[in-house]
Amino acid sequence: MFKGEFVSLSCEENDSSAGWKLRRNTTRGTRKECGDGWGRLSGSSCKISFIITLDSGVYWCESREGATSNSISFTVTGGPVILQSPVLPVMEGDDVTLHCKTKTANLPAGFYKDGSLIRTEPAGHMTIHHVSKSDEGLYKCNISSHGESPSSWISVTGKPTTTAPPHVSEAPPPVSEAPYHVSTSPPTASGAPPPVSGAPPQLVFRLVCHLVVFCPYFISTLLMVSLYRHRPTGNDLPVSMATLTQAEQGLDGDYDDIIPSVTG
Repeated sequence: MFKGEFVSLSCEENDSSAGWKLRRNTTRGTRKECGDGWGRLSGSSCKISFIITLDSGVYWCESREGATSNSISFTVTGGPVILQSPVLPVMEGDDVTLHCKTKTANLPAGFYKDGSLIRTEPAGHMTIHHVSKSDEGLYKCNISSHGESPSSWISVTGKPTTTAPPHVSEAPPPVSEAPYHVSTSPPTASGAPPPVSGAPPQLVFRLVCHLVVFCPYFISTLLMVSLYRHRPTGNDLPVSMATLTQAEQGLDGDYDDIIPSVTG
C-alpha cells in the first residue's frame, strides 16, 4: 500500500459472543491489539486513517478463547510503485490478477517472479490463469519511468475435496444371483480365473450327458432283474414236454405187457 492511505480492517464472524479482536505483529510490537498504540476501534472495525511504513506487518483476528483466523500481510511503501496482489492464499485453479500501480496512472510494467522476468504488460496489470502450486512465489513489478515495487509473496493452496465417499449397500445381493463374473482388469500373472459361484450351463450340460449315458444301463439292469425273478423252475416244464413224457410212459407200459406174452 502507499504511505498515507486510509485502511479499515474488521473481523467477520457469525458468533458475536466469541469476542473477536484484531491483532498484529510489526516492527513496533507483537500481538498488539487494535487501539493499543495503533488504530482506532469503530464498532466492529479497526481504522487506520494515515498508514505509514511502520504499519507493515501481519494482521489477524483472535477470539476470547484464543482461536485465530487466517492472517494477512501487507507492506506500506513510501516509494512511487506498488504491486497489488491477493493478501490471502489463492485457491488452485483460480485466476489471479496483479496490478502494478503508481499514485497517478497505470503505466506499462514488467512483472517478475523470484527475480526472473515473466513478461511486460502495456496496461500495467497481469493475469495468471488457473494458478497451480508452481505459481507460488515472490512477485514484484517495475515501471521504467518510476521504479520498482516492493516484493509480495503469493501463496497457493489446494482445493478442498468435495467427492462423496462411495455408498456401501447394507445388504449386497448374494453371489449366486450373478454367476457370471466380468472383469475389466487384465488377468493376473498366475492366470487363475476368478471364482464362479452357482451352476453355470457347462456343469448342467455335463450332468445331462451323464444321465443320458447312465439311463440305458440302469433300465437294462432293471429288465434283467425282472426276468430273473420270473424265470421257470425245474418242476414247471412246458406242456408239450409233459405230454410227451406221459406218452412215453404209456408205451413203456405197453411194452411191459407185450414182452411177457411173447416169451410165455
